[in-house]
Amino acid sequence: MRAGLQPIEGPAAWYGADMARNPDWIRSLDDTHRDEIAAALRQVKRAGRTPPQLAREDFPLPRTAGLLTAIARELEDGTGLVRLRGLDVASYSEDDLRLIFWGIGCHLGVPLYQNPRGEIIGEVRDETRSAAPSFTTEAPGGVRSSRARSRSSGPLRFHTDLCDVIALLCVSNAREGGVSKIASAVTIHNEIVRRRPDLAALLFEDYWRARPKDSDAPSEPRNYALPVWGLRDGKFTTQYSRTFVELAQQDPSVPRLTAAQDDALDLLAEVAEQVCLHSAFEQGDIQLLNNHVIYHGRTAYEDDNAAGRERLLLRLWLATPDSRRLPPGFDVLWGAVEPGVLRGGVVQPESGLRAPGN
Repeated sequence: MRAGLQPIEGPAAWYGADMARNPDWIRSLDDTHRDEIAAALRQVKRAGRTPPQLAREDFPLPRTAGLLTAIARELEDGTGLVRLRGLDVASYSEDDLRLIFWGIGCHLGVPLYQNPRGEIIGEVRDETRSAAPSFTTEAPGGVRSSRARSRSSGPLRFHTDLCDVIALLCVSNAREGGVSKIASAVTIHNEIVRRRPDLAALLFEDYWRARPKDSDAPSEPRNYALPVWGLRDGKFTTQYSRTFVELAQQDPSVPRLTAAQDDALDLLAEVAEQVCLHSAFEQGDIQLLNNHVIYHGRTAYEDDNAAGRERLLLRLWLATPDSRRLPPGFDVLWGAVEPGVLRGGVVQPESGLRAPGN
């Protein structure tokens, strides 16, 4: 059997039901960590340092370093997900939380640009009530962009983001809903190999995608071909957004998706729902996911504006220093395939940078 069409063993191959019963993936800040974070915040405020100028050394966390090192190891070599719990968001202003979130993020990796307008700390909230939302659909009657989906209160399909690790800080919850859905891409791979090896083989072959107009650099080629799954040096990687595949199909110059390719994506989505973990955010949670082995989505949610119960997540995209080597050809999207390098994010149209100062 060819490489990739065999089950992949290891801690990254997990089932949601097992994770729900054994929540070792949830780590907690203790009083020592919280005190150190508060002291680091005071230090950066006295110095007047703010993102993106705020660097790791400006936000010292020597007593929390062991916890963050263990989290980084779990993300790259373990299950690929961690929920860090215990930040007392009620004690801080939203501006303070941005500083804290950025400071912690800098201890795990390099924050990347998330759109061509230089967004470095994203806000995931319902913008559909805004008179001028910060997103567009691709075309009247066309496929809704990923940004439009994420900045609404609707459900999100399983997907990955263009970074080694995505971090989400729950500042506040909606009145109901918005449950995080997390699935092991390795488990999904194993299930499809077992059920339909013919479709599994297709997911290792090229799918044509299109870069969203409202969330990617116009200097990059709009359409590109990339497999959904890849393997190198014994490590799995995936880049998956069905929206990007659908957007490419709007362009008549792009090769048509075959029925079998479509079936493979259908089965991937079906298995993801079957094996995923449903986990509601608690206020102050920081969710960290390795995009190479994890798919994430969410259920729809409903805010209660009158009661002040509005969902707000802060988001960081991180390039991590211990990231895996990617298969040849993946640089068409990532910019580089070497391990531990600055890659991913959105290249800025004027500077050509993927991250502030880099």
